[in-house]
Amino acid sequence: MQHVLQISRKIDYALRAMIYLAALPDAQISPLQEIADALGLPREFLAKILKSLTAGGLIRSLRGSHGGYQLAKTPREISFLDVIEAAGGPVQINVCLDHKDRCDVSANCSMYSVWKSGQDKMLEVYRRTTLAELAQPAHAQQALVPIGLSRASR
Repeated sequence: MQHVLQISRKIDYALRAMIYLAALPDAQISPLQEIADALGLPREFLAKILKSLTAGGLIRSLRGSHGGYQLAKTPREISFLDVIEAAGGPVQINVCLDHKDRCDVSANCSMYSVWKSGQDKMLEVYRRTTLAELAQPAHAQQALVPIGLSRASR
């Protein structure tokens, strides 16, 4: 069953990777494998996503033995919407909102204003939410204990 208003895995993984990078100390570089392992994401799919984010100017890719990825801007300068659009393109919840006249009945459609209002509100939330608000320090992630294990059994 298709969920039309559901974000793609690509966008979900892009957001997770960007939040992970935002939580790292300033200018720290994280190798692809480290990001994939930390987030439990498929390495090859993540590599493609990170390429899109690099092309979108949100991260830098550094080559070499100490290479990896780092944010190209501060976490406060990168919005949730920036990441979504870099990974998946422009957001629209219905084809009638792209202004390309893809709908034959849009001129007389009573739903247009509802779609437009919903999209505007959603985009505003995404636009004003930054990675800085979502990121937790990377060292805090290391303190998490896997479910089923107590600190004493580690």
